[in-house]
Parts: sequence; C-alpha cells; structure tokens
Amino acid sequence: MTTLYVATTNPGKLRDFTAAAEAEGIAIQPLPGLKDIPAPAEDEPDFEGNARVKAVHYSRYLPGEIVLADDSGLEVDALGGEPGVRSARYAEDAGLVIYPGLSTDERNNLYLLAQLKDMPGERREARYRCVLAAAREGECLLTAEGTVEGEVLTVPRGGGGFGYDPLFYLCELGKTMAEIDLVTKHRLSHRGKALRALVARMRARQG
Repeated sequence: MTTLYVATTNPGKLRDFTAAAEAEGIAIQPLPGLKDIPAPAEDEPDFEGNARVKAVHYSRYLPGEIVLADDSGLEVDALGGEPGVRSARYAEDAGLVIYPGLSTDERNNLYLLAQLKDMPGERREARYRCVLAAAREGECLLTAEGTVEGEVLTVPRGGGGFGYDPLFYLCELGKTMAEIDLVTKHRLSHRGKALRALVARMRARQG
C-alpha cells in the first residue's frame, strides 16, 4: 500500500485525509518530527501558493517520500472571499483579543459573525476550499483542489467538526458541517475531494 505523509498536526485535517485515502487504498501518516521542523512563511496570496510552499519545504525533511501539504479555508462571497487564506488567523489579524478564554476557532467564528451581522441570508453564500500539494525532495509534483458550497448561519449549530463548521450550513442537507456524521462529512469534505483528485492525477501520471 502506498503511504503519503501529511505535513499537519491538526487532528481534524488528519481524519479527513485519512478517511478519503483509505477509500483509495492509500495510507496516510503525519510527517515524522513535524513539531521540531521550522515552519515556512505562509505569505502567498492564494491557497495553491501556500500549499506548494509548505509541501516543498517539508518534503526536504523526508527524502524519497511524497509529502502532502494543504492550505484551506472559508471564502465568503459578500466579504470578497474573506477570510480566505487567513481563515485560521482571521480574528488575530483583526486584533481581536477580547474574550481571551475562547479558543482560536471560537474567536474566528465570533469575528466572522460580526462582519456579517447586517448581511441578509441570501447574501451569506460561502464555500470551503482546499488546495493540496504533493512534493518529493523539494520539488512540487502535483496540486489538486476541492470545494464545498454552503452558507454562513447567524448562530452556530452542532458540536462536531472544527474551524467554521458550526456556522457552515449545507443547504442540501439542512445541517451545518458540525451536525453531520463523520461518514457524510468525509464524503463531502473539501479536503477529501482534494485528496481524491490528487490521487487520480498521481495515478494518471503513472500510466
């Protein structure tokens, strides 16, 4: 079985990638020693740029193996695509330091709601986007992306998931990403879609 190494310590991301990979007959492992590897700057203007930078950087620490790195986040149409590449640091970038006892995800969700407080429901369209890059020994081999369309609610719902999942409403299911079961989430996940697309491209290249 082919093994791919993912440069992330985020347990939610690892679950998404692992579930999608298992269906493709591929094993996913976290990059060994990731916590001790200095992180590259994530200052590219788009998801693909950041994913490429991270994959190339981390692949140098595991010679001979394919290393994956993703950049993903939420794009809200009414906010011009924000928070976009700054999704994980949305509140921090804005200097939101109130409620210091809250988690990063909770602060980001609060700030997003504040930005959309006067926005009617028909203008709250959004999507999750993930770009995944594969690299080996400092060379980017392939990229692929996946998206999930939805809307941003006015109040969070559900106790599952992470990030903006409690606010991200899937219209066709009538539930937020934080309310659906793991099997459904893995099927719909933007990360799962990106991984499946990447694996298909890898296999096509191999002939």
